[in-house]
Amino acid sequence: MLYSAYELAYSAFTPARIAAGVGAKFWRSPLNPAADSWFGRSAAAALDVFENATRRYPKPEWGLDSTFVNDVEIPVMIEPAIKKDFCTLLHFERDADALKKAKKSNDPDPTVLIVAPLSGHYATLLRGTVEAMLPDHDVYVTDWTDARHVPLTAGRFDLNDYIDYLIEFIQTIGPSTHTMAVCQPGPALLSAAAIMAEDGDVCRPASMTIMGSPIDTRRSPTVPNKLSEERPYEWFEQNMIYTVPAPYAGVMRRVYPGFVQLASFMSMNSDRHMTAQYDYFQHLVEGDGDSAEKHRKFYDEYLSVLDMTEEFYLQTIHEVFQEHALAKGTAVHRGRLINPQAITDIPLMTVEGEKDDISGIGQTQAAHDLCTNLPDAMKTDYIQPSVGHYGVFNGSRWRNEIQPRVAKFISDASVAFAKRPKSKAAAE
Repeated sequence: MLYSAYELAYSAFTPARIAAGVGAKFWRSPLNPAADSWFGRSAAAALDVFENATRRYPKPEWGLDSTFVNDVEIPVMIEPAIKKDFCTLLHFERDADALKKAKKSNDPDPTVLIVAPLSGHYATLLRGTVEAMLPDHDVYVTDWTDARHVPLTAGRFDLNDYIDYLIEFIQTIGPSTHTMAVCQPGPALLSAAAIMAEDGDVCRPASMTIMGSPIDTRRSPTVPNKLSEERPYEWFEQNMIYTVPAPYAGVMRRVYPGFVQLASFMSMNSDRHMTAQYDYFQHLVEGDGDSAEKHRKFYDEYLSVLDMTEEFYLQTIHEVFQEHALAKGTAVHRGRLINPQAITDIPLMTVEGEKDDISGIGQTQAAHDLCTNLPDAMKTDYIQPSVGHYGVFNGSRWRNEIQPRVAKFISDASVAFAKRPKSKAAAE
């Protein structure tokens, strides 16, 4: 009922939202003699804030049509490498001829699969992550699908399916694929790598970089971690799961809706968001277009959310945040115990933010403790001072301090990959 009520409320606000948009244009019109007055600017700003607060934010565009290599602009085409019901594997394909001329070398760049989180926001939240990796890497990204657009005939999608997707994607991209899990997918990537390592899969990752991820949320638990443990599983099942209404393709699918997730996101830092909206209003009144545009770009991304399937969300809550199954060594994938100890030749880098209030210090580092048979020389850990969760993979600290370290780690891992046995048989 809540999902239907939300849709009804959105429809009910549509006339007011349209009127607010028209009103804002009226007060800003150069033909309006009051446009430059304090009242005119305030009226336009207030209507603009209302229109933005009540509209629905669509899936953002990547906006990465090119990258720069040695100061040469290289065209980029974003092509689907694999299309599945719940995810599309995107390839950010750089123009080969332009790239060859810019680099003046035939040596291929490392291939990197960036695993985007399926935790509410679209993969475009990693735009800054991808942008920084593009000049020197062949980049693939998991682009997760909004569950409300997936018909029931496509079946269910849970954490086991997520792991299967990652294994298939890595195998499809091929040997020498470096992997990077940003936030939530850390446990899934570690599980996929462990399964592939135990099987002696020649396509097992050339390296793993895990950033701001809940490998073991018992360490430095944050507010979200504590809430997940304090409330019983049944509470999440009864209060967070709703049925997709018509006319969406996923009608009758049970989901954790994006608008419920967004309400949780906003409530965590409600004062900050209220202040941001007031500052936005002030910037509009003062004519500070740059600051207003920066606000719009951030919230166009932040307020754009997708639905997750019931089974994926609840299984993640239960196994990752309540039972800590992977950290305790009890995680099972389709009846098979996940064994991180099988990882012996996949270099591992963990990255954490000093002020991360989503994944506390030590939660990502726990991956090193699970990979007990991985030599210390293949383990790298980095804590970035003065950044929170978002700053681990976006912003100036990511571009200037974290990404160069990740790039060096991948480069070193590429050298190690060239020397490692490609299968169990070869190793023996």
